[in-house]
Amino acid sequence: MEEVAHFTEGEFYQVHFDSRAYIDSFYSCPRGHEEEENFLSFVLACLSRTFSTGKYKGQRLIEVGSGPTIHSIISACEYFQEIVLSDFADNNRKEIVKWLKNEEGCFDWNPIIQHVCAIEGKRPFDVEVNLRQRVKQVLKCDVRLENPFHPHNIDPAECVITSLCLEAACKDLETYRKALRGVATLVRPGGILVMVGVLGQTFYYVNEKRFSCLILSKTNIESILENLGFTIHEFNILPAQDRKKIVSDFQAVFHLVALKSATYTCDG
Repeated sequence: MEEVAHFTEGEFYQVHFDSRAYIDSFYSCPRGHEEEENFLSFVLACLSRTFSTGKYKGQRLIEVGSGPTIHSIISACEYFQEIVLSDFADNNRKEIVKWLKNEEGCFDWNPIIQHVCAIEGKRPFDVEVNLRQRVKQVLKCDVRLENPFHPHNIDPAECVITSLCLEAACKDLETYRKALRGVATLVRPGGILVMVGVLGQTFYYVNEKRFSCLILSKTNIESILENLGFTIHEFNILPAQDRKKIVSDFQAVFHLVALKSATYTCDG
C-alpha cells in the first residue's frame, strides 16, 4: 500500500481518490467494510433516530462534504423540501449525479436504502423517489474557505450534515476549527448541525492509496461547537473493536446533534 508523507488535502483527493472503489468497499452492504464491523450500521441507526420521527424538518438541508455517497440523507429526505449535496472532488460529485439520474452503471444504493427502510417501516421505492426529487444541487465545496461554497452564497439551512469530511480535509486543529466555523455559518439560528466522524484516526486506505486524517477527541469537538453557539443534544460514540487496522486506525466513530442558538451572531 502506498504511503504518503504529507497530509492529503483536497488537491490530493482530486487526483488520487477512487470514488467508486470507496463506495464499493465501504457501502456495498449495511455492515460496511468487513474490517470496520458495525461502523456503517451504527451511523445509519443514529441518523435514523435523529430524523425518522420528523422532529427536525424544514425547507432546506445541506450536506457539506458528501463524498460520492447519499446514505446520510436517506432518513432525512422526507422532511426537507430541498437538499444540497456537495464535495471538493469532481469524481465524487459525478458519482452522486450519476445515481440521481439513474444512469447505467451507477452505484447500487438499494441494500442501504432497504436496510434503513426496514428500521423505519418505509417503502424503499418511495424513499428512493424522494431522494432523487429533493436533491436540487450537487455543488463543489472547500471547507478550508470561510464560505465553503465560494463563489456561491447559499442561504443558511434548517439542517446541515457533515460526515467523515472535516477530519479528512483539515491538516491541523486550527484548520479544523476554522472549517467548522464555516460550516456553522450555513446553519440557521435555531437550526441543527448533525455530524458523523471518527476519533483518534490518523489514516485510511482506498484502493491501496493512503489518506490522512486529523486526530480528534470528543473534547476537541465539544469545545469548538460550544464556542460557535451550539448546544450539543446528543453525542453518541461507538468504540472500535480489536482489528488488524489495515484499512483504517480509528479509535471510535461518533454521531452528534447540536442545536444552534437562536441568538448567536458571528463576531468575526
